[in-house]
Amino acid sequence: MMAEAPLYRWTARDLAAGIAAREISAVEVMRAHLDRIAEVEPDVAAFVSLVTETEALEMATRADAAVAAGEVVGPLHGLPTGVKDLIDVAGLPTSHGSAAYRDARPATRDSVLAEKLRGSGALIIGKTNTPEVGLGTLTFNPIRGICRNPWDLSRHAGGSSGGAGAALAAGMLPIADGSDSGGSIRYPASLCNIVGLRPTPGTVPTGRLGNGWDPHGVLGPMARDSRDAALLLSGISGRDSRAPLSWVEDPSGLLVGSAPRPETLRLGWSPDVGGLPIDPEVRRVLAEARATLEAAGVVVVDLEPDLSGADEAWQAIEMFGFGTDGKARFDDGRSGFREDYLRNVREGRALTADTYAEALAVRTEIFRRTAAVLTEVDAVIYPATPVAAPPAEVEWVSEIDGVEFDRYFFWQRAACRITVTGHPVLATPAGFTASGLPVGMQLVGPSRGDARLLEIGAAIEDVLGHVGAVPTGIPA
Repeated sequence: MMAEAPLYRWTARDLAAGIAAREISAVEVMRAHLDRIAEVEPDVAAFVSLVTETEALEMATRADAAVAAGEVVGPLHGLPTGVKDLIDVAGLPTSHGSAAYRDARPATRDSVLAEKLRGSGALIIGKTNTPEVGLGTLTFNPIRGICRNPWDLSRHAGGSSGGAGAALAAGMLPIADGSDSGGSIRYPASLCNIVGLRPTPGTVPTGRLGNGWDPHGVLGPMARDSRDAALLLSGISGRDSRAPLSWVEDPSGLLVGSAPRPETLRLGWSPDVGGLPIDPEVRRVLAEARATLEAAGVVVVDLEPDLSGADEAWQAIEMFGFGTDGKARFDDGRSGFREDYLRNVREGRALTADTYAEALAVRTEIFRRTAAVLTEVDAVIYPATPVAAPPAEVEWVSEIDGVEFDRYFFWQRAACRITVTGHPVLATPAGFTASGLPVGMQLVGPSRGDARLLEIGAAIEDVLGHVGAVPTGIPA
């Protein structure tokens, strides 16, 4: 146990074990996190909505009563969490970070994800901040404003799961969910010095409407280290008749046991995700992380998997999704969306069948190329983001190392290219810039090898020692 640290800094594993063993109470854990939210949330803006204090403490009291009665409890029993504000939770509104949903009423039923969380014992206390309809990898919107980085409040926390990343880093939650089609788990994880897994499609079942077979956007766990991410993943995974891609037969098999010894690992190394501009300071931090891993015995080999065609494929598939999404929202009579979203919808609805078919074919080929590379190494390491946390006032990063961008998702390509591989990818801390901002790396592993990838993440975290660092931009 972490008795010397405040409860809001304990690992999720220690909290869950302590509650199950009646060494601490769920009420104590809830109280600690509610107090922490009251202390730092006004500056961070990680939440869009919260249940009342009375409701939160009543949930915790029921969790303690279940343990006292000797009931079999789930892996997340008694842990406070929040759900990204794109996903329904009964009793809370889903604002989608958009003025078009400013008047949203509380949802009347849980999403599949919320069902899984509650079924595993988690206590949902709020909705975490996200940009409009999950657009981009920085979190700002007209509902809650800018989600700020706990390491430096003048900086972004990332997005689109920015509220989740900031809440975890700030100690407001021990676990949180994210969703990711173009870096929305990985960017906030990297910018906030936490861990996020974009899992193999289908690992976390969803009840999405439309094409339930689409592997492009996935749900995944976010936490302060890979072992906690694995704990959360075990609580939200499993076969589900509503989710045609769901494949996990035994969610407990996703838990991290003992991490592999560094000298047993052989990792590929790509410095720039196939030639993307990367800020020199990020390059420096990653080079130092590589040297530390090699000094610990990890074999690191230069490797540049062929990702040609990924940019065009990702854009076509992403825009197609916006096109269908937009039709549903407009048919519902919604208006008031930001121009970036409307442009995406227009592009998606104008997409030809030939362009979309070519994108799907390229995605299949890149999956196969990646699978072949991963027969040579345990995982491939890439930069998780091309820059550290940008200033909170910008809507996207428009220039990196002399290369300019004129559209919000161009600076996301470090993540978008990896999305197209269709393989699981873990973002984990790599180090800090000279000014103290976090830098992350992303590790790509074999399809359906999520448990092994998390074990490798744990081994890297043990060597580098950056997980669990306390942010410097807010009270400790």
